[in-house]
Amino acid sequence: MAWVLKMDEVIESGLAHDFDASLSGIGQELGASAYSMSDVLALPIFKQEDSSLPPDCETKHPPFQYVMCAATSPAVKLHDETLTYLNQGQSYEIRMLDNRNIGDMPEISGKLVKSIIRVVFHDRRLQYTEHQQLEGWKWNRPGDRLLDLDIPMSVGVIDIKTNPSQLNAVEFLWDPGKRTSAFIQVHCISTEFTPRKHGGEKGVPFRIQVDSFKQTENGEYTDHLHSASCQIKVFKPKGADRKQKTDREKMEKRTAHEKEKYQPSYDTTILTECSPWPDTPTAFVNNSPTPTPTFTSAQHSTYSVPDSNSSSPNHQGDGTSQGSGDQLHPSATIQETQQWLLKHRFSTYTRLFSNFSGADLLKLTREDLVQICGPADGIRLYNALKSRSVRPRLTIYVCQEPLRSIQLERQQDATNGDDNNGAIYVYHAIYLEEMAASEVTRKLALVFNIPLHQINQVYRQGPTGIHILVSDQMVQNFQDESCFLVTTIKAENGEGFHIILK
Repeated sequence: MAWVLKMDEVIESGLAHDFDASLSGIGQELGASAYSMSDVLALPIFKQEDSSLPPDCETKHPPFQYVMCAATSPAVKLHDETLTYLNQGQSYEIRMLDNRNIGDMPEISGKLVKSIIRVVFHDRRLQYTEHQQLEGWKWNRPGDRLLDLDIPMSVGVIDIKTNPSQLNAVEFLWDPGKRTSAFIQVHCISTEFTPRKHGGEKGVPFRIQVDSFKQTENGEYTDHLHSASCQIKVFKPKGADRKQKTDREKMEKRTAHEKEKYQPSYDTTILTECSPWPDTPTAFVNNSPTPTPTFTSAQHSTYSVPDSNSSSPNHQGDGTSQGSGDQLHPSATIQETQQWLLKHRFSTYTRLFSNFSGADLLKLTREDLVQICGPADGIRLYNALKSRSVRPRLTIYVCQEPLRSIQLERQQDATNGDDNNGAIYVYHAIYLEEMAASEVTRKLALVFNIPLHQINQVYRQGPTGIHILVSDQMVQNFQDESCFLVTTIKAENGEGFHIILK
């Protein structure tokens, strides 16, 4: 038994000795030099990465920081942009903070800075059609603005301006060295720009963007300093609170592992740096975004031209020139294309198509124009480009009656059966888009070059030569392609004319 115990001790000591030798062998084969971090970092791959990192002194430091006092949503994934819910019409504070280091931008120290706050679309597709989207909103909400500044609650803002032509922006001056807070109110809601289908549509997101500018030598605030924005959704009053609560409850039901994929909700929203909005301050201050004089004159000269042309196609002298002007040719230059857009009441898109020639515009398909301009204006622009005229509701032909004496002679000749007087009666076609007496009067004035205000009444000659006043109901009962002889007689008071249709 003693011998067995002694053999166990020998074996154990031998195993321990071999194990120590093995460890020492490992240490001898892999010395400390094999794990030298300096040698590892000296490898080319690490040198390349290290050289690409900018030094601390070169990191960009924004001059300002804008913080909106509204909580962010907890249902946003880690690497996505924050999303903030706002209530329609409620005032929210945006703190304008001076973020400069000591000695940074000394040229604005003690001076005022101009900032423009906008509410714009987050969706790029809606950004392309922003103007017409906002015009449609303005039509449905006359007198309202998309964005307002709550002046009584705001602090440190001066010279506040709102442009009637830009309902989604406000501008003001402020001193970076003093406490400044701008309280904004957003009056549009996200579902107002969603196509209505069956209810419960998902609203479109907006962006709150702040652009700041310093004063130039000529006294204008056009030198860009800093821009930042954040993503928002606007709900009806109390709707943002309910949505925030719903998101919070959904996150509480998720597992701890799933929660790690989402951002925490913060009490405030920090606007992140972005590119400046394309509209420059100069364009904002300029209250009248009117086209150049060339375009303006072209626009004013077109209001009567289409009516004159459509009411009297037999005016060969005018019809040829106007017909060529109504159609956009592929050879049209950029300026001629702009004039064509203005002439056909597409002035809101002149800026969007500012670099388009006639050929460029004609290459766009119907789907392209609908996507760019929206369904209504897109189809209208497509029809205008393809010269598709509207079919008139009624067509009548009119001819100016000859002198009274000649008329009597011709009536006598007709009674006697002698109709070989060789006279040629030239009729003019009048195309009525509206079945109204006022439309007949207007088209007659254009055909016979009579000032509209000088036409007192329009009569139709009835049985036994009686004069019947032309009313809307009578026009609606005109037969299509009826022919009339037109006589003008002086009014009883000597002012103006009466027109008689025979």
